[in-house]
Amino acid sequence: MILAVVYKWDFGLVLSYTHLWAKGLGVTLAYSVGTIAGGMIIGVICGLLLLVRSRWVTLPVHYYVEIFRCTPLLVQIVWFYYALPIVLQVELPDWFAAGLGLTLYMGAFATEIFRGGIISIDKGQWQASRALGMTGGELMRHIILPQATKRMIPPFVNQSIIQLKNTSLLYVVAIPDLMYTGSIIVSDTFRPLEVYTSVAIAYFIILYPLTLWAARLEARVDQ
Repeated sequence: MILAVVYKWDFGLVLSYTHLWAKGLGVTLAYSVGTIAGGMIIGVICGLLLLVRSRWVTLPVHYYVEIFRCTPLLVQIVWFYYALPIVLQVELPDWFAAGLGLTLYMGAFATEIFRGGIISIDKGQWQASRALGMTGGELMRHIILPQATKRMIPPFVNQSIIQLKNTSLLYVVAIPDLMYTGSIIVSDTFRPLEVYTSVAIAYFIILYPLTLWAARLEARVDQ
């Protein structure tokens, strides 16, 4: 006969580690903001390079995008953390090596979002602007980018939400984010259910409002 064991939840013990939770949340948000910002900068630069009519320029960017989109992010993080310092024969700071994979991953997707926004503008507008004697810079500044930016914002926000969730993978290289902080508290309290439930709730509280905002942005753009 199997006796059912009633588990007694104890969130009080887990939540008493306030300083650790606060530190873990700070690390998660710092990596999120930093890698999203870095990835967007890469995306804008590479997206513009993909518009250049030269295979010498577009091919390296294309390969970069495809490599980072077609390999698991977890593998990228581990490779940059453990392998890159060996390849370069340089000691890299842990925070930099771990964040580099996340940043380049975000950059690959941001590149496609930026390029997609630009080429989504009707070709007739490009041709009409050139017929009026506009330079390439004027065309981009005054005609293309104002329209394309509106279309880029929703996918950028969605990708940023994904990126925030992706920071949980830093756990595997011992970066003290929310997940790693949770594992430390589990080893101290032996309360994995409460700890990882708390981690999930924390991510939900951060991400759910952002998800609603992204949906509203998409609805505005579609109008």
